[in-house]
Amino acid sequence: MTRGLLLVVSGPSGVGKGTLCRALRKRFPNLHLSVSATTRPPRPGEKHGVDYYFLSEEEFKARVENNGFLEWARVYNNYYGTPWGPVRETLQRGEDIILEIDMQGAEQVKRRYPEGVFIFLLPPSIEEQKRRILKRGTEDAESLAKRLGAVGEELKYLPRYDYVIVNDSIAASVDKLAAIIIAEKCRVKRNQEWLAKFIGKDGEGQE
Repeated sequence: MTRGLLLVVSGPSGVGKGTLCRALRKRFPNLHLSVSATTRPPRPGEKHGVDYYFLSEEEFKARVENNGFLEWARVYNNYYGTPWGPVRETLQRGEDIILEIDMQGAEQVKRRYPEGVFIFLLPPSIEEQKRRILKRGTEDAESLAKRLGAVGEELKYLPRYDYVIVNDSIAASVDKLAAIIIAEKCRVKRNQEWLAKFIGKDGEGQE
């Protein structure tokens, strides 16, 4: 069985990662969305086990000690992490999964699972990023300034990604993500087992 595809999507706060990932899953219903764990409080409407696993700091650190995360990081004074077990099981079943994580987390995933496909999202402009963050209505002035001020540092990670998408339109960005998925599934290196059976031991195609 061909191993599933691990997609890692990162980008500055307010770029629209969550909205885009949800739209992509409507295009690919069998694409799993990894549910991250966090120590931050739930935002209005968020549900435990659906949007995030909301853990206390003590619970989170205990899982870190038990090597329970594929990646984890402290971002804006809260901890975030990707539970490794569900991701591993999904890939082993030959199913695809998408991780919506920050750049620090993506660095850890790349070291542990370099076969992943790493995609960086950008907003059309800083002004649009600010508008999107304010639209959420969840940030105070200090938090907003911190998130906008972090963009310069976050952009330093960009060269380490495989693809970059400017998220100026959800529909257009989903089209680009879909094209990436289709292209990656056609890579020779991802189809070695099937190709070996097709070509045969003598190097000639089977009848």
